[in-house]
Amino acid sequence: MEIIGIICEYNPFHNGHSYHINKIKELYPDSLIILVLNGYFLQRGDVSILTKEDKIKIALDNNIDLVLEHPFAYASNSADIFAESAVNILNQVGAEKFIFGSESNDIELLTKIAKKQLDVNFNDKVKEHLKTGANYPTALNISLGVNLNSPNDLLGVAYIKAILKNNYIIKPITIKRTNNYHDTVSNNEIISASNIREKLKNNINVDKYTSYAHLFKNIDNNLLFNLLKYKIITDHNLDKYLSVDEGIEYKLIKEINNSSNITELITKVKSKRYTYNRIRRMLIHILIGLTKVDKNNFKLDYIKILGFNIRGQKYLNKIKKNINISDNNNLIQKYELKASLIYDLLTSSNTYQFEIKNKPIKK
Repeated sequence: MEIIGIICEYNPFHNGHSYHINKIKELYPDSLIILVLNGYFLQRGDVSILTKEDKIKIALDNNIDLVLEHPFAYASNSADIFAESAVNILNQVGAEKFIFGSESNDIELLTKIAKKQLDVNFNDKVKEHLKTGANYPTALNISLGVNLNSPNDLLGVAYIKAILKNNYIIKPITIKRTNNYHDTVSNNEIISASNIREKLKNNINVDKYTSYAHLFKNIDNNLLFNLLKYKIITDHNLDKYLSVDEGIEYKLIKEINNSSNITELITKVKSKRYTYNRIRRMLIHILIGLTKVDKNNFKLDYIKILGFNIRGQKYLNKIKKNINISDNNNLIQKYELKASLIYDLLTSSNTYQFEIKNKPIKK
């Protein structure tokens, strides 16, 4: 039996995700698939349009055997932190292979780039290019000598880098991605999650692309902005929060009263050093109250089980002596509860009750 790991956000779950799972089953018919899944807030700082509970149920209904939590404190971070924490979780549960979607579908190229980034002098090269005024993605590409801009390839490099850096015995494997993440207009059967979300904004029916539109949550972006505005104006020590660096808090304080929504605020604060996604993540860290001090005290040496089927349960019983299972009583999980409370305000949900029950979903 092949123990295969995947890392997903499911915002939302769509035909491309079904293709991913079915392709794994086609390549490895006897595989057990373990999913590392984040919940309420995503790697790019977005609010999820599916609740964590619904995502778990959807995963189990689509041949995922075991669902593990990718905590908010890690999953709402830069690609390197996101990737290293998720791969760490897969390593803890004995994943032998890790399969991810890739635009290039060139595992040798991605591995070569990952090795370059692990060179001790690489960060110095990037910093030199940043000093010339280049933004981080551009400085990264110049330092690598490549033009790698596809989001799944970039994240794939981060995954491979995490495997190599920590000497994990996990084999990374790519599946060719069938759509472009940046494409928000095509109407093919498989389109990106960002395309689906864009269609939702324009009141276009998305049933062709996903079977779960009836579960989507409406996000109150006006409330999101007002909560942030209150926090930024009244909190006189913004730099204590994760991602708030280099005096960016002064720009936030200056522009918050000149903005009428979160997109406008990000546009006014954005710079070559502070990209849209980086600012979006920073704002979510401020909103949830994720501090640098607490982040330094985190230790991801456990797994939290979100759901499993019979095969997943049997596998857990087999490895349970070798893993540390969360009892929900740690600092990381306390931030998960805070995230669920804010999420409930923004979506009129009741995810907090699901969190405090702390019971895996069984299929």
